Order: sequence, then structure tokens, then C-alpha cells
Amino acid sequence: MKKLLSVFGIGPLYVISIMILTFISIRMEYFQILPNLQFPFWNVFGKFLAIIFVLIGFLLWFNSVVIIKLDKKIKENQLVTTGVYSWVRNPIYTGITFLLCGSLFWRGNIYLLFLPILYYLLMTLLVKFTEEKWLTELYGQTYIDYCKRVNRCIPWFPKK
Repeated sequence: MKKLLSVFGIGPLYVISIMILTFISIRMEYFQILPNLQFPFWNVFGKFLAIIFVLIGFLLWFNSVVIIKLDKKIKENQLVTTGVYSWVRNPIYTGITFLLCGSLFWRGNIYLLFLPILYYLLMTLLVKFTEEKWLTELYGQTYIDYCKRVNRCIPWFPKK
């Protein structure tokens, strides 16, 4: 009998961590603990970028959770590599990250713009040393080949 993966993986740890960081950072800015330093052009560009990130984030999350029904695929022990999973290996984490980055871009504070880099590093470390090891053990070469074609965190066209 094949070993089954956890439906949640490291998701709750990652998502709760970045939600707390986002909330605390925005509150620190609101209460002027963190200075509000703005780029002159950011008001229009930042709002546009924020809306794009929120839309992409929602679409990634919605496609992986509602359309593909990842939890069902995990329970059936299926490796999903189609649909949104052919664009990014972790669309749920990436989607939530994009949503939160959208809220940071909306604020437009230069000091908050270091957080997306931190979120990327945190996601990379957590996924690389947990879920990717589990998936490699479970699916072997099939998963390794999938990793060569599809980015971990940043949605992009699959490599041939």
C-alpha cells in the first residue's frame, strides 16, 4: 500500500505565518511605528499592480482548490500536473502569497515591499525541505521530471 500525503502539507504553517507578517506590518505602518515612504509614481502604478496580484492570486487559489479539487486528488494519491499545476507547482501557496502581496502593493510603502521577497524565500525553504521530499519519495522520477518543467513558486509557461 502506497503512503498517502497530508491534505494540508505545510500550508497552514506558511499561510498563517505570512498572514501574521502582513497584518503586523500594515498595522505598524498605520500606527506610524514603521514610516510610510512612498515612490512618487507608486500611487497609480502600485494600485494597478495590487489589483493584478489580487486577481492572479484569487485565480490560482480558486483553480487549485475549487476547480481541480486538490484535496480529493491527494486522498486518491494522484500527482496533479495539469491545469494550473502546469504553470506553477504550488498554486495554493502562490495564490495566497499573491493576494497578500497585492495588499502590500496597495499600501505602496517602500518598507513593506521587502515582505514579498521574504515570503518567496520562506515558501521556497518550507516546500523544498518538506513537501518536495515527500513527493519525490512518493512519485519518484515522475515528480522529478515535473519539477524540471514547472516553477515552484512563480507561475510561468512550462518548460519543454
